[in-house]
Amino acid sequence: MVHAPRGLSTADLESEKQVWRDAAAMPDLRHEVQEVVTQGNVEVARVIVTGTLVHDFGGVSGSGRSFRMDQAVICHLEGGKIAEAWEIADVASLIDQVRS
Repeated sequence: MVHAPRGLSTADLESEKQVWRDAAAMPDLRHEVQEVVTQGNVEVARVIVTGTLVHDFGGVSGSGRSFRMDQAVICHLEGGKIAEAWEIADVASLIDQVRS
């Protein structure tokens, strides 16, 4: 299960795959991990997300403009795999940057 902003939360693997297929709205999407902190079965990553929003995604209109957004991802691991994740993203900043 992935908890994400803008209606992008998913409850199963196929739904998560569809979100990533829809992310083609940002053909140059990049996630640059800045740091990872691990404690027990929890990992937290601080990430810089960049890209160009050329088509609508997550309720944000595609404008062809580039963005840079801060994100934190908190993951609970089971057997070395992500069992549940929370994505905390500065979506307001992204919207300001891509607004046409």
